Amino acid sequence: MSQTLFESSIHSLPLCSRGKVRDIYVVDEDKLLIVTSDRLSAFDVILPDPLPRKGEVLTALANFWFARLAHVIPNQLTGIAPESVVAPGEVDQVKGRAVVVKRLAPLPIEAVVRGYLIGSGWKDYQATGAVCGITLPAGLKQASRLPAPIFTPASKAEAGDHDENIPLAAAEAHCEKKLAPILAGTGKSGAALCREARDAALRLYTEAVAYALTRGIVIADTKFEFGVDKAGTLHLIDEALTPDSSRFWPADQYREGISPPSFDKQFVRDYLETLDWNKKAPGPRLPADILAKTSAKYVEALERLTA
Repeated sequence: MSQTLFESSIHSLPLCSRGKVRDIYVVDEDKLLIVTSDRLSAFDVILPDPLPRKGEVLTALANFWFARLAHVIPNQLTGIAPESVVAPGEVDQVKGRAVVVKRLAPLPIEAVVRGYLIGSGWKDYQATGAVCGITLPAGLKQASRLPAPIFTPASKAEAGDHDENIPLAAAEAHCEKKLAPILAGTGKSGAALCREARDAALRLYTEAVAYALTRGIVIADTKFEFGVDKAGTLHLIDEALTPDSSRFWPADQYREGISPPSFDKQFVRDYLETLDWNKKAPGPRLPADILAKTSAKYVEALERLTA
């Protein structure tokens, strides 16, 4: 088991960026090193206490899905060992929690797929009979399985802000504008890549759902990210189908009409809701038992899905 890592400090490579969870370093002009830390965020605030084993679990589970779904779409992985691109004294920071990836231009949208009526989708449906503008049959209940999975893209918000659901046409226009310089000379358009991402996201989700059910897990919804290379080829990037990017439910506890328990940081959210906290930085410290219960859920999801 890897040691808890709140923030990496790789000095042998230039730092590219730090996200809520991942630290990204430049290996060379074609490759990046992504280190998945144990940082934990809730309500878009990074909390001061790391979650034990989080980076290890997210990396192992994402790599499992990248391999299992590689026939659907190319992915970011290079197969290069992360230990080989850092200094000897930095190996412990990357072992079991890092990947060396292709340097790709990310699509400026979150590719969200929903298969069940829950969360903001349930609230949207109650108010309008639709989810993100997609009309659904009347009479559905909370956590109902949708007649077919739906693609509900979101724009990527600036740090600290919330992503915003947008119609497909707006997502196409966003990709067209952002990717035009990258796609020049490839014969491809940003709008076409957006539609390609939609089709890939729906197929990835459908195949993952079918497999996960055999392992006792319902994948209610998920978020994919895609990137494009210089030739205009779409790739699956970032992470895939983890408790951070997806809503996992135990199949034996699923039923319509309730919000089922989930394999994610719900213990953390529930605890934070009991506090007098304005959901702005700095975040509060977390009790050891909340961290332990949350970590156990992440590990259980990994063990169930990867056998």
